[in-house]
Amino acid sequence: MRLISALLALACLTGTLSAHAALFDDKEARKKILEVEAKSIANDDAHQAAINDLKKRIAAIEAIVQGGGLADMQNQIEQLKQEIANLKGELEVANHQLELTQQRQKDLYADTDGRIRKLESGATQPAANSAPPVPVVEEKDAKAFAAAEDLSSSAKHKEAFAAYDAFLKDYPNSKFAPDAMYGLGYTQFALKNYKSSIATQQKMIDQYPQSPKVPDAMYNQANSQIQLGLVSSAKKTLKDLVSKYPDASVAPNAQKRLKLLEGIK
Repeated sequence: MRLISALLALACLTGTLSAHAALFDDKEARKKILEVEAKSIANDDAHQAAINDLKKRIAAIEAIVQGGGLADMQNQIEQLKQEIANLKGELEVANHQLELTQQRQKDLYADTDGRIRKLESGATQPAANSAPPVPVVEEKDAKAFAAAEDLSSSAKHKEAFAAYDAFLKDYPNSKFAPDAMYGLGYTQFALKNYKSSIATQQKMIDQYPQSPKVPDAMYNQANSQIQLGLVSSAKKTLKDLVSKYPDASVAPNAQKRLKLLEGIK
């Protein structure tokens, strides 16, 4: 009897321990499941946030496109390009004025030096053989041309244009006519009358093909063509200039400008 009671008690104890063990294993499993669920939820939230961010960025891009934002940006770029072209044109005018001033200084120096040499050579001759100095009579066309050049170098382009135009009408056969016609075309460029400038310089090239001013006229034509957006025409003009007049003073600048234009796609 006692043996039976003991066996029953042992069976009850074993059942209780098994129940506790099963309960412990179930809690651990639940804990693991909860951890996995938490990680999964966190990952889902991160992915959803990334998706929402991409949607916002796409919406922003679509808004720019639909609102004409890209067109506005392109317009701004074109405006900047035009401003750069205008600045280059103004720089060309300034460089031309500087060249005129430097040339005028050289001419003045040469003239003064020549006069001094003549006086010195005359002073060494006997007084009996000396003759009265012959007054230098400056021709009217030279004075008129010099006046027009002064106006151009002073950036008084409207006045210079009128002076060059009057000179060509009054002295069409003057030796200064080729330079005056070039100056007329250049003042038109400075006044942004680019089509007229191209026509005037072409007239100068046709009428005075042997003039040393022809390369300058071609270079001025190319700059006017650039201002008008005639890139292909400007390239051709510059190529002709470099090919026909490789030793001209403007040839290096023409070569540089041609390379810049060749780089434009």
